[in-house]
Amino acid sequence: VTIHIMQFARTYQSVRPAAMSLRSSSALVPSLRTLWRRAPYTAASFSSTVDSPVDKPVDFPGASTSPPASDPLSLPSSLKPSEVVSALDRHIVGQADAKKAVAIALRNRWRRRRIGAGPEAEDLRREITPRNVLMIGPTGCGKTEVARRMARMSDAPFLKVEATKFTEVGYHGRDVDQIVRDLVDVSLVMTKRAKTEELRADARAAVDGKVLDLLVGERADARARDSYASLLAEGHLEDAEVTVDVPEGLGETPPAPAAGGNGIAISFSEAGGQSQSLADVLSRVAGAGGRRGGSASERKKMPVREARKVLEEIELQRLLEPLDLTQEALRAVEEDGIVFLDEIDKICSNRDYARSGADASAEGVQRDLLPLIEGCTISTKHGNVQTDYILFIASGAFHSCKPSDLLPELQGRLPIRVELQGLTEHDLYRILTEPVGNLLRQQTELIATEGVALTFDDDAIREMAKIAALLNKTVENIGARRLHTVLERILEEISFTAAEMEEGATVTVTKDLVNERLANLLVGTTDLKRYIL
Repeated sequence: VTIHIMQFARTYQSVRPAAMSLRSSSALVPSLRTLWRRAPYTAASFSSTVDSPVDKPVDFPGASTSPPASDPLSLPSSLKPSEVVSALDRHIVGQADAKKAVAIALRNRWRRRRIGAGPEAEDLRREITPRNVLMIGPTGCGKTEVARRMARMSDAPFLKVEATKFTEVGYHGRDVDQIVRDLVDVSLVMTKRAKTEELRADARAAVDGKVLDLLVGERADARARDSYASLLAEGHLEDAEVTVDVPEGLGETPPAPAAGGNGIAISFSEAGGQSQSLADVLSRVAGAGGRRGGSASERKKMPVREARKVLEEIELQRLLEPLDLTQEALRAVEEDGIVFLDEIDKICSNRDYARSGADASAEGVQRDLLPLIEGCTISTKHGNVQTDYILFIASGAFHSCKPSDLLPELQGRLPIRVELQGLTEHDLYRILTEPVGNLLRQQTELIATEGVALTFDDDAIREMAKIAALLNKTVENIGARRLHTVLERILEEISFTAAEMEEGATVTVTKDLVNERLANLLVGTTDLKRYIL
């Protein structure tokens, strides 16, 4: 009885501050409302909308950082080609041929997996290899954007790399085999994340019992546990402090490699001859020292609401231990992996002109890519990977050379060619108005956070598209990226003074304002130096 009275006293002391705070919580509503008005978008949701004009759609209040199930770009890879094209049309203007090629490539992966069972079907499935794609088009026309959107649509391991990051075998730098190793790392992160979400419900069910053990002890009788369980279920014990043994490195996930494959890589010879990153070596050394006395952990005091998250991560790690995530990740790479090789024209030389000297990032890299695209075995620290069924999509502007200047063998390994068209004035107008996350909407929502309404006249939008197209013709054709320069020049003064404007003010961008702001850009647009020998 004495023990029960002491336990109830401790519970009352922990619950009383939370109960008293509920009486004064109504006073916080005006302050919270004011904060919401001043910052209607969270940093995580809004920061993703200011990178590029057609990269990502605007996220609204309450939106999570991961795409919702209703988002067309988070649909499964079994989409019909027409549905894939429709989803891409919401974010990319024109380029129907490229969208169709990507949609067919995704659908063929799904078709190959659905071939019937049996020895004959298995033999046929082994003969069906992906048809790699080569996208050709001027810079800024949407080649990389198509690949980026495709990565969000597909649930397969996807890696975007730049061909100029690699050098010929025997030279200082990264060899092309690192592409597959980086793709395996991406697949491991995706596989672990997917399994974690599958097991999260089971982990949460086990957390309540562990929290109850921390509050009353494992040896408490059923009556005490029932009392605490009812209080816990009603939320009265969320502020009670408990002591949790937190393993070191809990919840840490090795970062996936960057899109361009950047990073520090130091070559340490292993049995397979592959290179290891410096972080892997240091973590292995640190792990060897920390496991001598068992898994290291630290005892921490925290409220129940925080302990739930920690205990959930611990339980998830326990549930993931018996699963062979590595083999599943390797299978995903071999069967569904997609590699996007950007700037492939930068490793191509014009055969009409004599080449002087050796370039470690040119024709030698093409030769190294041949077995990788055709199909070979790459040794990684997680195991061997067959590249026979990895889909490769290459792209390049080919300003100073032609696709026929590539090695004939490499041309044969990229059988599907798609030519993307340059952007016209009408295309630039559509880019400013049609995509879900267009530039005008981004700027409007950014200025709205200052309490200022920003609007654009249709004549002003068409004038911006006209000037951007003129600059692309007379200065340098950089495609849709020119809209960044034009729009930032127009809105520079407005963005600077918006914080000092009155609440509810309205600013309208007119055609006269556009011409006034861009007058300096239009003076001497023709660069005469281009015609001086």
